[in-house]
Amino acid sequence: MTAPLIDPFARPITYLRVSVTDRCDFRCTYCMAEHMTFLPKADLLTLEELDRLCSAFVGLGVEKLRITGGEPLVRKGIMAFFRSMSRHLASGALKELTLTTNGSQLRKYAAELADCGVRRVNVSLDTLDDARFAAITRWGRLPQVLDGIAAAQEVGLRVKINAVALKGFNEDEQFSLTEWCAQQGHDLTWIEVMPMGDMGEEARLDQYWPLSDVRARYAQRFTVTDLAERTGGPARYVRLEETGQKIGFITPLTHNFCESCNRVRLTCTGELYMCLGQEDMADLRAPLRASADDAVLVAAIRDAIARKPKGHDFDYSRQRVVGQVSRHMSHTGG
Repeated sequence: MTAPLIDPFARPITYLRVSVTDRCDFRCTYCMAEHMTFLPKADLLTLEELDRLCSAFVGLGVEKLRITGGEPLVRKGIMAFFRSMSRHLASGALKELTLTTNGSQLRKYAAELADCGVRRVNVSLDTLDDARFAAITRWGRLPQVLDGIAAAQEVGLRVKINAVALKGFNEDEQFSLTEWCAQQGHDLTWIEVMPMGDMGEEARLDQYWPLSDVRARYAQRFTVTDLAERTGGPARYVRLEETGQKIGFITPLTHNFCESCNRVRLTCTGELYMCLGQEDMADLRAPLRASADDAVLVAAIRDAIARKPKGHDFDYSRQRVVGQVSRHMSHTGG
């Protein structure tokens, strides 16, 4: 029952990303359609069911739990879930409990998150320009997000900024965003836009700004040193020697990062995706609800991990989107 999870390519699965809702108070153009049809609330796992699922994974060796959405902090009662998960930090079974957020609700919840043992958060922020922010998020308010980030800092949370690299949108902000992060003490990670959801091929190709270009532009202005740091995740890191900053690059297209993948993704309806870039998934809701005994659930988890593929197939070469998956990013939480 407690043997660790090892996939067919000898990769230990130690990281679970959990989408607790598909809903969000923003409508970012690369993540969602403007008029999304969200899941009926009755289809979502209860917070108690999410607790049981996550606890099963922790019992199988998962050491890092990242809560995502949609926007996780818009889920009603979500802090009860964080408080419950903190028991695994207290026991030592879980090494990190964290979340990815758009920052809109951090002023409200930052102190409570810190009390639950959260030590750092990832905040998605693609621009520091009010008008651009309103355009890219459709519904977003930049001052609210910046205030949320400030609230996180006030209670001692480390903040990492995740910026999606978008051609023709934030190319001219590469250095101003980097400078702002340096001033605020935030790490910064750039992410290539991924072909997820039905946004239209032309829109995806128009948005695609390869991070090889971003790195080359840094090298024109800074001394860029490659770092050997590996977290098992997709990011590759460099240091800008003049500022001492660590800059991350998540490059599913220009550099396939699958060889060290240690993660799986659980949706708010109990679907387990073994790979972000593949359609294959396992339904864990049925075995979860079939028996109060976790043996059935654990067996389903092990069966799913045995199907984890070697990698994904994202590709923008030859001016077409190859390997696109149909679900929106908000469905699996990135």
